[in-house]
Amino acid sequence: MYLVSSCLAGVNCRYDGKNSKNSVVVELVKSGKAIAVCPEQLAGLPTPRTSCEIIIDENGNKKVISKDEQDFTEKFTEGAEKTLKIAKVIGIRKAILKSKSPSCGYGFIYDGTFSGKLIKGNGLAAELLIKNGVEVYTENDLDDKRIFK
Repeated sequence: MYLVSSCLAGVNCRYDGKNSKNSVVVELVKSGKAIAVCPEQLAGLPTPRTSCEIIIDENGNKKVISKDEQDFTEKFTEGAEKTLKIAKVIGIRKAILKSKSPSCGYGFIYDGTFSGKLIKGNGLAAELLIKNGVEVYTENDLDDKRIFK
């Protein structure tokens, strides 16, 4: 069983009210091989919602800040924790998450300037899953055969 980002499964839950539908992920959900979650919706954030990105503060801590400079770190942390709880209950070992997202991004995330620039890093949910032994991939990795072993 896989954990997948709801937006990749075709659910209109992105910050802009749209989805990032991926046919491979949709088929995994339809066939009962994956469960779709949206950490941001699990935290009670509305859809649509203000765009957010991660910044690293002067102490090296990650903060999730909206384009209008509101701090959403607490909500994104809550969503990450709820996502991990679901993964643990189901026994999830692999996740396919939305690239670049402040929740689900893996490998690269936006740099916090809202300029489209990417930096190395992970979203809060992806990071928490990794720290708890879940292998994380993005929709860009679906050709990687290791995902389906």
